[in-house]
Amino acid sequence: MKIVSLLPSATEIICRLGLRNQLVGVSHECDYPTSVIDLPRVTRSLIPSEATSRSIDGQVRERLTTEHALYTLELQLLEELNPDLIVTQTLCNVCAVAEEEVRAATRSLSGFPRVINLEPTCLDDVFESVRLVGEATDRAHHAEQEIASLQKRVHAVAERSSGIAYVPRVVVLEWVDPPFSSGHWSPELVALAGGKEMIGIDGQPSRAAGWQEVVNVEPEVLLVACCGYVIERTLEDLPILCAYPGWDMLPCVQNSRVYVVDGSAYFSRPGPRLVDSLEILAHALHPKIHPLPCQFGAARQLSSNELR
Repeated sequence: MKIVSLLPSATEIICRLGLRNQLVGVSHECDYPTSVIDLPRVTRSLIPSEATSRSIDGQVRERLTTEHALYTLELQLLEELNPDLIVTQTLCNVCAVAEEEVRAATRSLSGFPRVINLEPTCLDDVFESVRLVGEATDRAHHAEQEIASLQKRVHAVAERSSGIAYVPRVVVLEWVDPPFSSGHWSPELVALAGGKEMIGIDGQPSRAAGWQEVVNVEPEVLLVACCGYVIERTLEDLPILCAYPGWDMLPCVQNSRVYVVDGSAYFSRPGPRLVDSLEILAHALHPKIHPLPCQFGAARQLSSNELR
């Protein structure tokens, strides 16, 4: 079977199921595991690489009004690869190739490939995505083993959190300029980790949040997990965050409990590493209760000097 993945989380699922050797093409954003980096890229971004966060937000909003995605297919390459299976998503209107473009592309391919759409909005949906890919690739048994392993780790975090008396007020930001609260699975991760998400809505899309909304809930912990950004890129926007009115008075700033994570690798990708995200978050919230697995890097806690 020749498989093409149009999003990073699907690529991670496919590789976790032992199907790396059947992957013939991936999206331009697929970078994990590292063995996929040299594969042909069947998508490209329509956003200039030098665009600012504010500019990217503007382009996203424009695309939403025109029902166009921010990415497009390399149709000629896709035709050359002639896949049997294409894995994509319909969850987000702008973070992958538009569904209509994928459908049109499949009609032009000689092999009439099967298309799987993944639509996870919570952890259970992520596990179901693993199951769906497993069933489509004759790896159902392997998929169930992977799901059981991931669920065991989630249950371990939940069990440790069950005895926590102090549940801090938490805000997870998916974007800084302008501020976006993180929805879908993020409030669930916060709750499992022993916190209370104050503005993100469980199972609902991320949304623009007025800065005053953040100020009003007085977060004791702020996690910045910018979608598609590594830590270094997120830190470039830190001066924007620090310049918002009332920043200095936030409890999370006064107590130096502002954390930055790699939003490209974690939190924004609804694949197996969402469980890694949970363990990283749990350690940040309650480091004495939740150990950090040795293979993970901790969330970067910003110093008092960085926050002012």
